[in-house]
Amino acid sequence: MKIEIFSDVGCPWCFIGKRRFERALETFEHRDRVEVEWKSFQLDPTLPEHDHRREIDYLSEAKGMPREQVTAMLAHVTEQAAAEGLDYDFDSLVVANSRKAHRVIQRAKSASLETAERLEEQLFRAHFEDGRNIGSEDVLMELGTAAGLTAEQVREALEEDRWETAVSQDLATAQTLGVTGVPFFVLERKYGISGAQPVEVFAQALQQTWAESQPLQMVQPDDLNGQACGPTGCD
Repeated sequence: MKIEIFSDVGCPWCFIGKRRFERALETFEHRDRVEVEWKSFQLDPTLPEHDHRREIDYLSEAKGMPREQVTAMLAHVTEQAAAEGLDYDFDSLVVANSRKAHRVIQRAKSASLETAERLEEQLFRAHFEDGRNIGSEDVLMELGTAAGLTAEQVREALEEDRWETAVSQDLATAQTLGVTGVPFFVLERKYGISGAQPVEVFAQALQQTWAESQPLQMVQPDDLNGQACGPTGCD
């Protein structure tokens, strides 16, 4: 079963959604037959590589929200993250453009989906917990190699146009599917789940999608010999 997760490493709910989805997947009996692919999405492509504003200032100015409302929103997100074992630090967070990070994610994905998942995790932690600049090529080199890429592969991601094209292709796919916000989970290109939903929602969706995507199970009692007709005749 194929699951695509559209995500931006600059999105706080995406890290929370990752944790909730992982908890649901852990209890799913067919988890070993689930393939998860991370897809690129950018909430704000206009950001510079490093924005010197604090997160509260950026959100207040970019979204036109009163500072008091932004403060309350960040406090709520921090509380929700803590419930998932995440230690968000918005005071130390470096506002940065995630485009280069997505290029490295695309390169990691070409190595393996597992490498891409490890990089997603490292980028989320660096951005929301450790106050690292995910727009910095030095930081991306460190995180990319820690996730399993070689230094040459990270440089390739940052320099070669094909990885920019790969990011653009994901953004185009998101638009085609009607994805306007993240996280967004696409199950078998049949069902979509928007947002960091409760674990129970993910668990139910996994079960339903699995049941509908599997071929019919044949019922063949040992004590019965059912007759049937086929192209060559009847039993």
